[in-house]
Amino acid sequence: MADQTSLRLLAETAEDLEVISAAIQDSVVKAGNLKYESRRNRFTLEINRFRWEAGAKRGDGERVRSLLAFDGVMGVKTRAVNKIDPEMILSLLQVSFTPADEPPGGKVTLLFAGDGEIELDVEVLDATLLDSDYVWPTRHLPNHERRRR
Repeated sequence: MADQTSLRLLAETAEDLEVISAAIQDSVVKAGNLKYESRRNRFTLEINRFRWEAGAKRGDGERVRSLLAFDGVMGVKTRAVNKIDPEMILSLLQVSFTPADEPPGGKVTLLFAGDGEIELDVEVLDATLLDSDYVWPTRHLPNHERRRR
């Protein structure tokens, strides 16, 4: 595996968030690792991020333990995502930002496979992606092709 530098990304604009969204595509997270701290106005996800930037080939990929955090969160809505089973694995596909009529606030949408969605009402876009030093090889590369039955 190639020696890669850990990602440390900040997003304050929709364009910044697109970079984070590309980096977290195909990350997996346990439902129990979705946390909303209303007193701190913070929503965090502890994810296992697939390292697309490492140049994965068939049978040769890496995952890294990462933290995706959003500050300034005023409320959270979910659709088809729940924490009844904290061990349930969710696959994160995309993160996007829709500005409000009155800047700088808006909505951050986290889209999961299977039509799951989390919407964060934010007073300002303030997102952080931090990789840890915990990296491991994986032979299971994300696959977006439809499977034949």
